[in-house]
Amino acid sequence: MRDFTLSKVYQLLEPGPVVLLTTARAGRANVMTMSWHMMVEFEPPLVACVVSEANHSHAALRATKECVIAIPALPLAATVVEVGNCSGRQVDKFRKFRLTPVPARRVAPPLIEECFANLECQVVDTRLVRRYNLFILEVVKAWMNPKQKDRRTIHHQGYGRFVVDGKAITLQSRMR
Repeated sequence: MRDFTLSKVYQLLEPGPVVLLTTARAGRANVMTMSWHMMVEFEPPLVACVVSEANHSHAALRATKECVIAIPALPLAATVVEVGNCSGRQVDKFRKFRLTPVPARRVAPPLIEECFANLECQVVDTRLVRRYNLFILEVVKAWMNPKQKDRRTIHHQGYGRFVVDGKAITLQSRMR
């Protein structure tokens, strides 16, 4: 064993896959790249996610308490990185990156057509937002895009390094 730099521990535990989070406020939709999220409950499906105050989406998420988590596949990887490298304060990211907004059924933020899955979410717990920027979301509607055949996701390992989902294996499980 050898020492490992504490500031890089996140690279070992980074939850993946990298997703796109859409918000809408005052009639304007925005999209950001997000990799700090995790499932916290099966039923109802609850997701914890970190949206920093530095992100333009933070204020919209706090104010409206709704968003969409759009799950992109490998063909969208370069776009996902570029979306994360600019701010919605200065640019309409849907237009700039040619992402197609699709009306959601239960929330105001749009789905993203180019993603293979979209999860409409409502914020159900904000107790850790002030301290950690951690929102708890309930998925209230889920969508799969049958046109999207390549569903390999990307996972961030820090400093511009990503890994791609590989071969899937099935092992016996008692989970339903």
